Parts: sequence; C-alpha cells; structure tokens
Amino acid sequence: MNEVERMPRQPKAEDLRVGLISWAGSYLTFETYKNTVTATAKGLGRRQTWEILVSNKHDTQAVVRLRGLQGFYLLCEADGSLCYGRPRTSHHGCFLIRFHRSGKWTLQCIISGRYLESDGEDVFCTSRALSAYHMWTPRPALHVHVILYSPLNHCYARADPTMGRVWVDAPVPCLKECGFLLHFQDGCYHLETSAHTFLSHLDRLVSQPSTQTAFHMQVRPGGLVALSDGEGGMLYPQGTRLLLSLGSNPHGGEEWLILQHCPTWVSLRSKTQKFLSVVYDVEVCAASEHITPMSLFQFECDNKSPTLQLRSANGCYLAQRRHRRVMADGHQLESETFFRMHWNCGRIILQSPSGRFLGIAANGLLMASATIPGPNEEFGIRLANRPFLALRGRYGYVGTSSEHDLLQCNMDQPDCIHLLPCRQGIYHFQAQGGSFWSITSFGTFRPWGKFALNFGIELQGSNLLTVLAPNGFYMRSDRSGTLLADSEDITKECIWEF
Repeated sequence: MNEVERMPRQPKAEDLRVGLISWAGSYLTFETYKNTVTATAKGLGRRQTWEILVSNKHDTQAVVRLRGLQGFYLLCEADGSLCYGRPRTSHHGCFLIRFHRSGKWTLQCIISGRYLESDGEDVFCTSRALSAYHMWTPRPALHVHVILYSPLNHCYARADPTMGRVWVDAPVPCLKECGFLLHFQDGCYHLETSAHTFLSHLDRLVSQPSTQTAFHMQVRPGGLVALSDGEGGMLYPQGTRLLLSLGSNPHGGEEWLILQHCPTWVSLRSKTQKFLSVVYDVEVCAASEHITPMSLFQFECDNKSPTLQLRSANGCYLAQRRHRRVMADGHQLESETFFRMHWNCGRIILQSPSGRFLGIAANGLLMASATIPGPNEEFGIRLANRPFLALRGRYGYVGTSSEHDLLQCNMDQPDCIHLLPCRQGIYHFQAQGGSFWSITSFGTFRPWGKFALNFGIELQGSNLLTVLAPNGFYMRSDRSGTLLADSEDITKECIWEF
C-alpha cells in the first residue's frame, strides 16, 4: 500500500468543529440578532457549531480560540460578559481548555483567569473557583456518517457482519463496512454499522441500541476521540487481528482514534458496461464486468470548483501522462490529476488538463483523446460505499418527527435513506421501514409510499450532492423545517451533505 495512504491526513476544518453542551443540556449558541452568546438551544445547528483553533497544546490542556461558522470569535470582556466579534489583542478571545477524565472540558479565559459558565440560559466568565457549572461536554459537529482511523496501527475500523465483530484492519476505507453512523443520545454515543447493527460492550454487534451499546467519548481538537464504557474500560484494537473491543490497559495511546467524515468512493462504468479498474499497479482500463477493490475510486472534489480528483485504492490519483494515457500514479498536488467534470443525464464526462476528454481506446485503456465528447466519453457513476444516505442541509438532518407527518429537514439526527439503484444517476429512496418516499402535489414528502419513485442524484463535491425529485424540481431545505422540492435552480439550500 502506498505510504501516502497510510499516513493520516491533516485535519480538515470540520474535524476541528464541536458543539459545547452545558451542565443543563443546552448548547453554547451565537445569537445573531443580539451579537451575544447564550446557552439556550437544545440541538446542534450552525449557530451552535464552534471551530476550535489551537495555538498551544499539551496532553491535558490547550490554548484555543473558538470561532463560529460566521467567522467571528467568542470573546470575554473585562466585566465577565461574553460577545461575538474579532479579537482586539493577541490574547483577547483566548481560552485555556482543560480535558477532564470525565470527557468534559473547562474553558478558562487567559486574560482574567475566570471560567466559562452558564446558568442554563446566559453565559458569562465571572468565577475563578471551579465547579460543575463550568463543565462543558464537547460533541463533534462533523456529519454523523464517519470512519474511524487508528494512527498507531495505520488502519481503519471495519465491521464484519459474518463474525459479528469490528476489526481495525482496513488500510483503505473504500468498503461500506468501514462506514459507521455515530448516534448521540443522552450524553453517550452509539456506533451503528452499515448493516444497521450496533457495537456493544461485549465486543459483539447487536441488533438494537441499548445501555450496552452506549459509549462515553473523550474529544480532542483535530478529530481525536477515545471511547469508553464509563466504568474504566476503553475501546481499542486488541490481539493479532486487532479486534476493536473494551480493555483496561491500552498502551502508547492506542485507545485514540481519528474520527473523520466517511469519504465517497464510486465505481465508473464505460458504455460497454465494463468497470474502470487499475491493473498492473498503475494502468487504468475498462476490462472488468465485476466490481473489485481496484475498481473503486475516491471522489475528491471542492464544491467551489468544477474540478475532480479520483484516487485509486493503491493510494495514487488518476493522472494524464505522455501519449494521452491516464495512469493511476499521480500525487495530490500534481496539476495532471485535476479533471473538469461535466454531467449528462446522470453520466459523468471527464475533461483532462489538456482539454481532451477521457474515453476508452480500442485496447480498453483509458485515454484522453477526444476533442468533442460522445457516448464513449460518458461514464456511468455509482456510489460504491454508500448503501444509504444520511442527508444534512442548512438547517439540520432529513428525518421524521413524531410531531409532523411530512419529512423534516431540521432534525438533530438523520433517518437513513436506503438507495435502490435504478439506472445511471437514478435511485429509489426507501425509508427505514421498507416503504418508499412519496411526494405530494405541494412538493413535500412522506416516508410511507407504496410505490418506488425516481430520484436523480448528482455529486457536487467530495461529500455533497443534489437531488432532483420526481416532480422535476430540486429538493431543498426550508427554514420552516419542512423538506421541499420546488427549486428550478441549484441554490445553497439544494446542496446536501451526505
């Protein structure tokens, strides 16, 4: 395996983001209309999300600033009040975070020495005597569909439904079994596999969440987490096969895992129905009628740019080389690895840096030859490691609520949307109970339809997509909380994180 793949990447901005929960169970919140900070919100949204910017870090503490998604900072004033703005001095807005064994954090203002606290509604810094009111529980704010990487073993966690275990043995997280849903409930976390089983304290996968599947989490800025049972047992890889299980004696920090958003891996199919695959280490051709790990490519795309990079399971990127050949031997910063993507009825067209379009030559090799794209330059694309979607929009996750009969888009936890592939770019959306999504004449959705409808999916970024609903409009989130399909154009509210 390529060494680049084995090394953990630098943390992304989303890995540094958390929600901070007070002793009263409410979240530290930026109030837009007052330019102040409170602790009244009961859920984790955009105004409750804080990026932890570390300037100095030790094992049990770190000097940090807290920055909201709007770009402003949490600031402590001389009178102990808190506001939201830009620092006026080098230490203004700096806090000393201490990481407590309970998993909670305390935040002490560097200038005044006073602790951040809440009375259940207001937030202030007035006391130098530490108490339970100063304790804050960090909750990772990244998308709930995650992967777990062990920096000590250089491998990812992988659920094994046959054995009913989780192993930390996957060098590349390209399989659906490497993805987990991280559920937050009553201050604890439940790890759900792609087969909808749960990791338990007994080291086995079980069918239902319970107190035996609830783990306490310690969080460090940058995505490092450690999971425990709350009674002294820590979750870490053990034995020669690296079984992820509870133990009481981790060595060398092996209990620390890096929590990352589950990456998007896709398969690409030519017009002859052959999958693009990497053969002989670096050659790329359309030769296989069946998907293998070497037929999978990580879809890496910045939604602010129409360019795409495709990383193979060998750790290298597809790149245009001499004589217009495309090889799987590129590196992340090479300009030859960036391809412009175009969409045509659910199929993807890739344009190389030279301006030519990728297609399949007579010998089956992937080449950048055509000046005008045709059917030979169109590739069917399918999500390879996503049997379901968990969609998050501007106001929260898509899911059901006991208070509404329509699907909502402002939920704290998502409902899984099971994907039933129909044809290129088209999927049927199936609800968790086995029924199908249905759409009303008002462009709203219900999750108990009897008949499967067609939904079009187009990837807009590494973990971003748009959904074209059966009524011909794009699905979007609405401030009211109701999921709607009424947009003719792609707006910010039509972009879904998955």
